[in-house]
Amino acid sequence: MNILREFMQFIQASPTAFHAVANLRNMLIRAGYHELNEGESWSVTAGRRYFVTRNQSSIIAFRVPERGASHFQMVASHSDSPCFKLKPSPKREAQGYAMLNVEKYGGMLMSTWLDRPLSVAGRVVVETEHGLETRLVNIDRDLALIPNLPIHFNRDANDGVKLNAQVDMLPVYGTAGADIIALAAQQIGVRAEWIVGMDLYLVNRDAPRLWGASNEFIASPRLDDLECAFCSVHALINSASSDHIDMACVFDNEEVGSGTRQGADSTFLSDTLERIVSALCPDRQALPSAIARSFMLSADNAHAVHPNHPEKYDDGHRVAMNAGVVVKFNASQKYTSDGVSQAVFERVCKFAGVPVQRFANRSDILGGSTLGNIANTHASMPTVDIGLAQLAMHSANESAGARDLAYMERAMRAFHEAEIDIVSDGKIHVHSEK
Repeated sequence: MNILREFMQFIQASPTAFHAVANLRNMLIRAGYHELNEGESWSVTAGRRYFVTRNQSSIIAFRVPERGASHFQMVASHSDSPCFKLKPSPKREAQGYAMLNVEKYGGMLMSTWLDRPLSVAGRVVVETEHGLETRLVNIDRDLALIPNLPIHFNRDANDGVKLNAQVDMLPVYGTAGADIIALAAQQIGVRAEWIVGMDLYLVNRDAPRLWGASNEFIASPRLDDLECAFCSVHALINSASSDHIDMACVFDNEEVGSGTRQGADSTFLSDTLERIVSALCPDRQALPSAIARSFMLSADNAHAVHPNHPEKYDDGHRVAMNAGVVVKFNASQKYTSDGVSQAVFERVCKFAGVPVQRFANRSDILGGSTLGNIANTHASMPTVDIGLAQLAMHSANESAGARDLAYMERAMRAFHEAEIDIVSDGKIHVHSEK
């Protein structure tokens, strides 16, 4: 329950990827991790702990052992979730209302955003006497709402409505004359004209909460993928040191394809690996050798079987909430798991006493994808795709098992504390250091 309460506080304080990374950064600083700057030379020494951020929305943390290290063991997850982003000129007025001009970010279930309290959060760029500075914004109150059209004007509503993001999903946040930029400026204590740029998002105001007959489930915005991001950093901080370099990588923009400078399809991971190895070893072959001997957990949540629609799921691969960590498979390599990486991870979970489930889609239903295979195009290593079972993925509110969070954190700690020795292609030794 302690880690669950900590996570619920974290997710409520993390309405956007910027806030999530700021909170992960604070966790690392409290644990004695030293911040590096991508624009400066790095001094990386044995026995020290470090982290680096990019765009304020992605973060990589790592721990260097006292003794020499031959490889990396890393967990990769993402900081973003489907939502609506404010357009550069967000102010609109209609029929006496002040409204927000927004567009879709990622593939959300749009109907779940209707008729619920919303607000605005993200970052703004402020012009100061010292230059341009970014400030995080969270208008932490019920501010906006996207109203449904009454059934009286759409008698077929319960037969299914096709929502248009340009027409149906514009939030109301006041009467005509209200100014969202002025509200953001007020929240951070600056004048509205000082704000010269912004990355602001519409955010769900619902707080995480436990539900169920025995409080066995959690409902919350942004479970996908802040559960795995939080667990990865928590496990890195709380695991025992090892003979390899342990890493937690949290990338932005997975929900829109990862193709940004801070996404998994960027140089962020490869740049960081190269700088770590070059600081520790002058041998030019050390980096490719280290990557070849490394292992990655690609951590992004999975689909629990829906009790009203079990026919949508494969008979042999239905997974449940509160039944353990899920290993995800796809023959078209939307997920990276194969027989080797699966066996390695399940061995680690056996060390930790963590139950494991296996998920694969029906062969006639196209599933989703994640960031592991994308990151592998920049730093190729054996990888397994894992996650926690949840309902209503990409809804404004998602549900997951209250016990599963501890299962995932324990599995990730065991992963860092285990020694995965890739002796040769097709030969791997896995043993626990504890």
